[in-house]
Amino acid sequence: MPAERKFLPGRHVIEGYGAGGFRFADMSHQGSILVLPSGIEAWPVVRVADLTEADFDAIFEHASDIQLFLLGCGKDPAFVPPVVRRRFEEAGIGFDAMPTAAAARTYNVLVAEDRRVAAALIAVA
Repeated sequence: MPAERKFLPGRHVIEGYGAGGFRFADMSHQGSILVLPSGIEAWPVVRVADLTEADFDAIFEHASDIQLFLLGCGKDPAFVPPVVRRRFEEAGIGFDAMPTAAAARTYNVLVAEDRRVAAALIAVA
């Protein structure tokens, strides 16, 4: 039986991050998250090195609603394989990778500007 999908509908700012999780919508979540135009969901990724193209499938389901995608890579910047970057380019979505703290802050600024942004944020301790 598949694990229950954790999903919170709606657009929410990231209120806090660290200690292995995130705070948003007056809630907390342990682990990484995908922040989509439709809502926030749990994301099983723990390291950039473990990323596969399939980890981004949910993003491309919302491609028409996303202008820019931010990847929070954990504590430090990380190399993202060209095949992943190319997939975003082919979908017409801007892509930027940075430490999770910077990605969460940037996401919040862009949401406040009502920009069409999505993010995948890897949790940090």
